[in-house]
Amino acid sequence: MRNEDRYYTLDTFYKEKFGCKIAKISLNAGFSCPNRDGTKGVGGCIYCSNLKSGEYAGCIEKDVIAQFEEIKKVMTKKWPNAKFIGYFQAGTNTYAPVSVLKEKFEPILKISNVVGLNIATRPDCISKECLNYLIELNNKTYLTIELGLQTIHEKTSELINRGHTLKEFENTVKLLRKHKINVVVHIINGLPYETKEMMLDTIKYLNNLDIQGIKIHMLHVLKNTKLETIYKKEKFHILTKDEYIDIIVSQLELLRPNIVIHRLTGDPKINDLIEPTWLIKKFIVLNDILKELKSRDTYQGIYYN
Repeated sequence: MRNEDRYYTLDTFYKEKFGCKIAKISLNAGFSCPNRDGTKGVGGCIYCSNLKSGEYAGCIEKDVIAQFEEIKKVMTKKWPNAKFIGYFQAGTNTYAPVSVLKEKFEPILKISNVVGLNIATRPDCISKECLNYLIELNNKTYLTIELGLQTIHEKTSELINRGHTLKEFENTVKLLRKHKINVVVHIINGLPYETKEMMLDTIKYLNNLDIQGIKIHMLHVLKNTKLETIYKKEKFHILTKDEYIDIIVSQLELLRPNIVIHRLTGDPKINDLIEPTWLIKKFIVLNDILKELKSRDTYQGIYYN
């Protein structure tokens, strides 16, 4: 049922729900972000690149249908019987009038073998009109809203320029769940000056919220970001691979067992990456996480209470 009975993988969840392989297709619909364009006056999260966290999304020069079909063609060769979820990844994908959201989202739902949408956004960027539209979408497809939290610690949140409060995040999760909309939360390990205990506290907090999935990222310093400038000046500690694996396994041990693991590490492009270089070997990191779980003879939720 799980990854060798150690943690609840997204692939396992999708096969349980849909009975087949599900491939997510990352899309760039050209959405901006209130934290980048000055609406909130914060200037963007310090780690965010010019690609707005959409390094592996489709090519912005193409419309979303063209992006989808191009990636789908490749994935179909690998998984001939797969079905698909459109993943609106780059930018804040509810940061536009509902009329624009419909122009972007609705065409994807008309493509054959599309079973759902994942929409990445911010907890401070879902208006009443947007929520009503999300409720409508949720009634006709398998909808998941991905919310960036990154950390529960306000001091860190201020340092990284998140531009929203923990209370705003919590209220948005409750609002979405009130209407039975699935929620996946993004967090980042290794944020400047956070301790292992602080990262574990973020997991403990999320255990008490009605969320369905989690994406755990390792902080990586990319070229041409505010984080690069801060790192070169302050040389804050970057987690080693062994430190990261220890933290991830400790987080999994605490994490509620029915929360689906969508991601356990970052996935930066090598040409943009400054640190940590060990992130380049993603599958080695994932294999080492599983080895550590086996070594400890432990699994997701073993210490959840």
